[in-house]
Amino acid sequence: MRLVPFFLAALLAPAIACAEGKSIIVLDASGSMWGQIDGRAKLEIAREALGSVLAGIPAEAEIGLMAYGHREKGSCDDIELVVPPGPGTAAAITEAANTMKFLGKTPLSEAVRRAAAELKSTEEKATVILITDGIETCEADPCALGAELEASGVDFTAHVVGFGLTEEEGKAVACLAENTGGKYIQAADAGSLVEALKTTVVVAEHEPEPLPEPEPPALADNVDPDALLVAGGPEMDDRILQDVVFSFTPVGEDGVPVGDSYTIYGRSKGALAEGKYLMVTELHDARVEQIVEIGPISTLSTPVAVLDAGVLNITLRPSPGAEPDPDAFWEMRGPNDVTESNYAKGYRVFPAGEYALSVRLGAAEMTQSVVIEAGKVLDLDLVVGVGLAVVEASYAEGVMVEGAEQFVEIFEAKKAIDGTRKSVAYTYGAGADFDLPAGDYVAAVTLGAASVEVPFTIKVGERVDIVVPLNAGVVAVTTPSDQFIEVLAAKPDINGNRASFAYSYGPNWLTTLPAGDYVVTTKKDDKTTETPFTVVAGERVELALTE
Repeated sequence: MRLVPFFLAALLAPAIACAEGKSIIVLDASGSMWGQIDGRAKLEIAREALGSVLAGIPAEAEIGLMAYGHREKGSCDDIELVVPPGPGTAAAITEAANTMKFLGKTPLSEAVRRAAAELKSTEEKATVILITDGIETCEADPCALGAELEASGVDFTAHVVGFGLTEEEGKAVACLAENTGGKYIQAADAGSLVEALKTTVVVAEHEPEPLPEPEPPALADNVDPDALLVAGGPEMDDRILQDVVFSFTPVGEDGVPVGDSYTIYGRSKGALAEGKYLMVTELHDARVEQIVEIGPISTLSTPVAVLDAGVLNITLRPSPGAEPDPDAFWEMRGPNDVTESNYAKGYRVFPAGEYALSVRLGAAEMTQSVVIEAGKVLDLDLVVGVGLAVVEASYAEGVMVEGAEQFVEIFEAKKAIDGTRKSVAYTYGAGADFDLPAGDYVAAVTLGAASVEVPFTIKVGERVDIVVPLNAGVVAVTTPSDQFIEVLAAKPDINGNRASFAYSYGPNWLTTLPAGDYVVTTKKDDKTTETPFTVVAGERVELALTE
């Protein structure tokens, strides 16, 4: 069943269509909106609900759209009034929401403040409807903002839709609505949604409309499911119990599921008609199915699922005593194609059994067998065992290479029988850093025609800063047109040949060369010219060549 779109539609419709003055919808476009409810992305549900509501509002309703987190990651300033409030904006808002990216952080307080400021300029009754699936992440206080807006003397109301928030997260944003005389609505389950809608419909001061047909009375919350890791085991802690999902599908006399499913999340309760149901319980990688009997609505049914599972509590550190490394990657593979992975830390439920655990941080890898026992927590605090190498390069002493042009590659110091070394890692740019297991290595930096290697040693938990001296300079060549340009050694070898160091085409060319004497040749229409020059380490040579 798709309850959440219905809920958002039912909430937004009266709040938008019935509000006097102007309204702005503030839409959470942060990266967390990619999370799922009932197997669908929250952003997809929000888009669908928004489009459904806007399609039915009066053309004269003055509505706008503000969004945050939709243009860049990690920014608290990524807030934009996408569609200014005005009549006939429904199609523009729907199109903007459907094409919007969902990327960044959750500066919800500043977004509401800006929406209020936009509406305040009209001196009319103002309403903001905030749709968010997360709490403030930009060091602002939604409660203080609500009190401030209420004290401003403007006829302003904020309604807040908590989209998939926990109870504690909901409290952190509910005060924004409460402090401005608005409503906080939490999308938790069907029963609470029905009750919430009764208190959020605003009766507008306009021509009276026929009263709607009375809704049938809501069912009481008569289902309180629970899950245990092992039969007779203790109650699970909130870190994982809040993630459990119970799905109920009616079954016929033959035991085959029929009709729509109803979902209950975490510690929530729900409302179901009396009868038999297929209850599917999912918690991380554990899943069980069972037929349960739900009694009459006057009694509380408490079906219990036994997962026959345990918990992996894993922490990955680069060295003993260090903080968990956010780049340390772990992966668990086990029976029935179970695969789970994450970074740095994890507190996850797995079916009982034996698993292969693999860990990777930079060039360091480790694997081990892990046994998950039903009803138990396996604590793994693993040290990957790496040190940090930071590689810079210099043209000459005191003249550092900047930018992202230099190629940095790390090799094992020991050579194979054919004289080659094993490549461990590589990247581009100044300040390249590498997580490496303890051992001896060679850092090779290549920039233009300059290439230099420097040996170094890594110890676990220690940082090594390597500066690779290129003993080189920069040559800037300009030509009148697109001539072929080649740099040769000034002195021929014993066979009379001059080594080629680099080549390109005009009119502008910049390259790096080891210090020394050279000849630059240009060719155009079978005409060749030669110009000698000298490169000094740490200096720039500019050559303006003519026809």
